[in-house]
Amino acid sequence: MARHEPASPVVRQIDQQFLICSICLDRYCNPKVLPCLHTFCESPPSVCWSVPLLHPSVTLCSPTTLSICPLICLSLPPCSHTSVCLQNYIPAQSLSLSCPVCRQTSILPERGVPALPNNFFITNLMEVLQRDPDPRGAPPAPLPPLGAATGQPLCCPNHEGKVMEFYCEPCETAMCRECTEGERREHRDHRTVPLRDVLEQHKAALQHQLDAVRARLPQLAAAVGLVAEISRQLGQRRAEAEAEIGSSFEELEAALRQRREVLLRDLEATCAAKQQVLEAQLEVLRQGQESILSSCAFTEQALHHGSATEVLLVQKQMGERLRELAARPFPEHPHENAQLEFHAEPEGLRRSIQNLGALLTTSATAHTTVATGEGLRQAVVGQPCSLSVTTKDKDGALAEVQDNRNGTYELVYTPRAEGDFVLSILLYGQPVRGSPFRARALRPSDVPPSPEEAKRRVKSPGGGHVRQKALRRPASMYGSAKRKENPIDDELIFRVGSRGREKGEFTNLQGISTSSAGRIVVADSNNQCVQVFSNEGQFRLRFGVRGRSPGQLQRPTGVSVDTNGDIIVADYDNRWVSVFSPEGKFKTKLGAGRLMGPKGVAVDRNGHIIVVDNKACCVFIFQPNGKLVARFGSRGTAERQFAGPHFVAVNNKNEIVVTDFHNHSVKVYNAEGEFLFKFGSHGEGNGQFNAPTGVAVDSNGNIIVADWGNSRIQVFDSAGSFLSYINTAADPLYGPQGLALTSDGHVVVADSGNHCFKAYRYLQ
Repeated sequence: MARHEPASPVVRQIDQQFLICSICLDRYCNPKVLPCLHTFCESPPSVCWSVPLLHPSVTLCSPTTLSICPLICLSLPPCSHTSVCLQNYIPAQSLSLSCPVCRQTSILPERGVPALPNNFFITNLMEVLQRDPDPRGAPPAPLPPLGAATGQPLCCPNHEGKVMEFYCEPCETAMCRECTEGERREHRDHRTVPLRDVLEQHKAALQHQLDAVRARLPQLAAAVGLVAEISRQLGQRRAEAEAEIGSSFEELEAALRQRREVLLRDLEATCAAKQQVLEAQLEVLRQGQESILSSCAFTEQALHHGSATEVLLVQKQMGERLRELAARPFPEHPHENAQLEFHAEPEGLRRSIQNLGALLTTSATAHTTVATGEGLRQAVVGQPCSLSVTTKDKDGALAEVQDNRNGTYELVYTPRAEGDFVLSILLYGQPVRGSPFRARALRPSDVPPSPEEAKRRVKSPGGGHVRQKALRRPASMYGSAKRKENPIDDELIFRVGSRGREKGEFTNLQGISTSSAGRIVVADSNNQCVQVFSNEGQFRLRFGVRGRSPGQLQRPTGVSVDTNGDIIVADYDNRWVSVFSPEGKFKTKLGAGRLMGPKGVAVDRNGHIIVVDNKACCVFIFQPNGKLVARFGSRGTAERQFAGPHFVAVNNKNEIVVTDFHNHSVKVYNAEGEFLFKFGSHGEGNGQFNAPTGVAVDSNGNIIVADWGNSRIQVFDSAGSFLSYINTAADPLYGPQGLALTSDGHVVVADSGNHCFKAYRYLQ
């Protein structure tokens, strides 16, 4: 059965634009409007009389027995159509409905779909077109506005022929008089007023809402343009990156081909040179061989066939010839060898190629990115002023930026004149949240001193570093002569690990660190990985892949955890420091090109990363973004010199404590790298060291040191005076390395020689 098409183009346009249900794709039947203002059929009848409603030669049957069918048929017999609209679209017993067009979820009325509001504009428009269809062939007219007035009031859908002239305020619906009198159950105790009394009020409110919504169109248009431009730029960046990838690999292929040609030429030249030497030697040997053969043959012929006279005549000449051949030196040993082979290490190159290149991107958006710092409010003329910008994605999470940053940038500017100024911060060309900022530049003389500066201006009586003496702990019953006079009465809590390559196993573990979140982090050096455990020694995580590309580990030694939980790893052989998320995801690296052999690493109270360079015998201080703040130290025995420094810790004064391995001492510096004091000497006595390694500082400022050569752990006060040692006799250490304090107050030490780490109860 085919659907009847309206005759007039105008009517056809109205029919297609306003009168088609988007569920059944046919004419509306009892149209219901949802809260999102989309309209659908309530439920088309299962049986209808096929009547060409808009055909000018057909008149309607009794309207009381005939509904408008969603399918217009050309034949007069009844036809059956499947009911597919709202009534059947919504699952049975459902209390809500989702709009088929916009997916907005709405709560169904208690009576279900039939209680949804009727779309009287659609119903009225359909009635108008039924009464006054355009004559066939009439010229197209402008499309009338939806719900254009016909001069006739709307009829009540519940009472045929009754005009809707009242309005129920609680139900927010129009009704006829019979609705107010006959349906007392539905509108009982509801306040109803004449429709004309509230019409202007609702029209004004609707117009106000319309104006407010329409005012958003310019903003949306600008947003559409901005997002479309970013989408275009993204496509352009993709094409550029694709071209760069192709160009890079073409260059690599060309370099490989060039290298192949060079190797082949070198092979040919090397082989030719060796062959030339061997050919010259062969020529000499063959000439000597020929001379001996010919002389021997001539002599033998004379001896066997010559007369006595002939033999005597040639005897002297032949004798001299034979003596000369017998004494002539011949190059009987080869002047060259046949050793010629191609040697390469394609596996390393293959791994490098597999990790070659990286796509750098971030989800940071300007409207969620925030700027903080004193520089947003105030600055000093002629002096650098800094502020921090933290990039975030659309959901407000920190955006991961891979180009040697961690989502936080430090901006530095220097105002040239005093007064108020405007500071604008843009991200990808868009202002960050709150930008532009209004700030003021002051003269240096107008800036009041900070509390810290005021403290620094007060000099101590001695004028130098004040050595605060801590209380000694009482001697232990385990004490013995000389080396063990004052042990701490602590005991081994647990031991984790053995030699191996599986989870919870180690091969030459080095650094160890802890976090406030109750984690113990271990640098498993020879297994090229980092392992994470709970404070109770339960395995939690292992990450790290062997290699020399960013994110890979070659020889992890030192390890530390910052306030965000990020894991900072000193990689001795890769000569850089890698930063991983708490889950072990690579974030960035720093120090590449500067470090020669990083060993220990720590984080100070300013968030700076302190790195001990064992090979260069110095200490580096970096910002989290990799910017170098300071460097101090060199090889030697002086106060600011080191001989193989190992590990580092930071105390509650932000002072830097470094173990000087071959100088058998511990040295303390301030945050700027100025020398404060040192303690320790070579030996086995209390307070002496045989190559100190790991170091940690407790909440009281006491310094705990792993004594590698003496296989013990000593405790000193904040001024470097010996206090005691930790009793490890129950399970002796063998070459302890890194050392740290857990969040619950225990000492953990990397027992490198025993391939495990141990936790001891520590009494502060």
